[in-house]
Amino acid sequence: MTIQLLVTDRNLNWLGDPLSDWTDLKCDLNFNKPAAGQVTLPAWPEHMELLQPGNRLVVIRDGAIWCAGPLEEPQDYTWDLESDADPGTVTVRFSDDLARIAGYLTYPNPAVAFGAQTTTSDARWIRRAVNAELIIRSLIEENCGPSALAARRIEQLVLDTVAGVGTLRSLTTRFEPLLDACRTAAAWNRLGFRTRQVGNEIRFGVYQPANRTGTARFSHGLGNLRRVAFTLGAPLATSELVQGGNDPKQQAPSGDPSNERVYVEVTSGAAADWYRVERLIEESGKDDTDGELTQAGTLALGTDNPQASLSTETVDTEDLQAGRDYDLGDRVTVVLPTGLEIADVVQTIRLTASPDEGELVTSVIGNSDKTTTTATVRTVRDLARRLGRLEAR
Repeated sequence: MTIQLLVTDRNLNWLGDPLSDWTDLKCDLNFNKPAAGQVTLPAWPEHMELLQPGNRLVVIRDGAIWCAGPLEEPQDYTWDLESDADPGTVTVRFSDDLARIAGYLTYPNPAVAFGAQTTTSDARWIRRAVNAELIIRSLIEENCGPSALAARRIEQLVLDTVAGVGTLRSLTTRFEPLLDACRTAAAWNRLGFRTRQVGNEIRFGVYQPANRTGTARFSHGLGNLRRVAFTLGAPLATSELVQGGNDPKQQAPSGDPSNERVYVEVTSGAAADWYRVERLIEESGKDDTDGELTQAGTLALGTDNPQASLSTETVDTEDLQAGRDYDLGDRVTVVLPTGLEIADVVQTIRLTASPDEGELVTSVIGNSDKTTTTATVRTVRDLARRLGRLEAR
């Protein structure tokens, strides 16, 4: 095991020497949401000088960057007379560069500043002329990438090579969290997106997760399955009642077609097994010309349908390793102790390490978060509450 922790400024310039004498490292890489990590180390003056707002932490594992992104809590300092030696310890919490993107909203008109947006501005409407990947790339490019307003650009952020994935779609968005809009576009074809540091660039790219259900298998017998939890619950909704068209708060003359509302109902077959449950979804400013309202209802059912909530924790072995044999977003197979086989999505790949105990790589598979314990992950999950829409079965 070789792990190095280095600090850069926001322009990716290396600062100081690698952080030394760290005692505990945890780092979760997450599918289509920011990473969450923390490390504890002595609060030496040379460490504290580097752990400043605006700087980034880069985790290098065996010569390759495992995670790179901003310090979210640069200094959580403690000193205790009974247990801590001088100068005390500092815990640092960090993420990857998707956390920077998560702080943005989608402007109706990305070419002008917020103060120049108007109450009558249309939503940003990307017509069915490009595939889902290019929609996501456009959202990043115009809101925080190289083509964004100077005040909104993320330093060193560029678009990665086009992967050529996804089908032709349309998207309407207006002052929506940027990553939420990206997740909506990604869910159509179950695409993944991520940032990675390459040289002096932060590259944002879209990719198509692989179906590895035949080659990536986890079971007690194979020695790579540590924990399984399985629940089944009633649906939150069986009928998604999607309301689109013009915003009813916008006053228009009676009979004016611009004041018309559009209604679409999307149902599942779950009511036959359970009971009918209705939920209203507000999609003002959108119509169903390109199926956007229908798509919104379909995505909502991914969260609201009764689902077998599978939560598993796996461990790397010589025969099957994260990053080599499977990656975030890939579908893999879990063989339950009952003999039932379930295919589900790799949601998290977790690295834990300490100088005394070495390193351990585990994965969280399935749509439950029961095995997630990092406080930063809980915060991100609250901000990205619609992540459940990603599950496309």
